[in-house]
Amino acid sequence: MAPVSQFVSALMLPALALGAAIEPRGADIVGGTAAALGEFPYIVSLSTQGSHFCGGVLVNANTVITAAHCSVDFSASQVKVRAGTLTWASGGTQVGVSRIIVNPSYNSRTTDFDVAVWKLASSIPESSTIGYATLPAAGSDPAAGSIVTTAGWGTTTEGSSSLPARLNKVSVPVVSRATCQAEYGRSAVTTNMFCAAQAQGGKDSCQGDSGGPIVDANGVLQGLVSWGNGCAEAGFAGVYSRLGSLVSFVNANL
Repeated sequence: MAPVSQFVSALMLPALALGAAIEPRGADIVGGTAAALGEFPYIVSLSTQGSHFCGGVLVNANTVITAAHCSVDFSASQVKVRAGTLTWASGGTQVGVSRIIVNPSYNSRTTDFDVAVWKLASSIPESSTIGYATLPAAGSDPAAGSIVTTAGWGTTTEGSSSLPARLNKVSVPVVSRATCQAEYGRSAVTTNMFCAAQAQGGKDSCQGDSGGPIVDANGVLQGLVSWGNGCAEAGFAGVYSRLGSLVSFVNANL
């Protein structure tokens, strides 16, 4: 498998991506709008030493899923999970993490199999602002042209290190895997990934959004923010972990 080119970045905040082969995407949404409280009741902020570095998705009271590349540089004792709030720094419910389980097939060079399961030290019950995501059926693969929506606290402009105070969202069409592969050339877009973007650019996930959700029109969690070339650049779609091909790993660790 061809290595991911150096210009391709993952979507975790760079300051916290020490040692990562691919720099993760940071903390907000480019070209998006403000999300309402409870609109994404399953989204969580992952933080270390009080700083947000990735998003995640609450799938039951004791489990969060996120990108593997958000998980390999930290031990469970170093991170916190915050749910039920529009602001990553305050509000809602914050708990610790007891265990981080990275997909054993994760490849940091290619970002393939980019998913991890985090077991929480304390449970997070459902409430008026907290809910659990609906996982896709095995084999689910969003159709090209269908609209998907992602949300996060990532940067709103490429290269920025400033996090927005509140949660943002953006909707974009799915791009065929063949088209996405042609855009990225040597950087393999595998069947464990799918792509989404406007052809003209301008809307995308960005640094700090890594590990956060992307859902279909029915609200089913189809993927996690994974990697891309810059943010919202024309001709380079955002790339997402495809949960339809990875859900067996998730289910085995719930």
